[in-house]
Amino acid sequence: MLTIDQATYDAIVRHAKRDHPDEACGIVAGPEGSDRPERVVEMVNAAGSPTFYEFDSTELLELYKQMWDRDEEPVVIYHSHTATEAYPSRTDIGLASEPGAHYVLVSTREHGNNEGPVEFRSYRIVDGEVTEEEVAVVPELPTR
Repeated sequence: MLTIDQATYDAIVRHAKRDHPDEACGIVAGPEGSDRPERVVEMVNAAGSPTFYEFDSTELLELYKQMWDRDEEPVVIYHSHTATEAYPSRTDIGLASEPGAHYVLVSTREHGNNEGPVEFRSYRIVDGEVTEEEVAVVPELPTR
């Protein structure tokens, strides 16, 4: 199960709506081994596409250096789908390289960047196998 605080959930949804009609992407970092999504890092979709996302390799390398320096890891890897449901595509599954991460997909297909709900779902993707998991949105994460 992914437990995420309301502010982080809202930040991911805002990013997805703002970048619509292109796919948005980013990472939520947290302390290594904690499973706590604490620091939202919006990334640039280097593909600039409504049907595909790609992290900018230089930006991604810098983020990983930051995380290593801060003893963090990617707890959530997120992106949006602008015209389809919030379910990993074959490409998404092939790109999934962090077996400990929660892969969050936000679908903006119904309302785009306008007011209205989105589809927000989380998955574990390990060795090409996709498992959907429950998402619990809490006011704030419990104190460590």
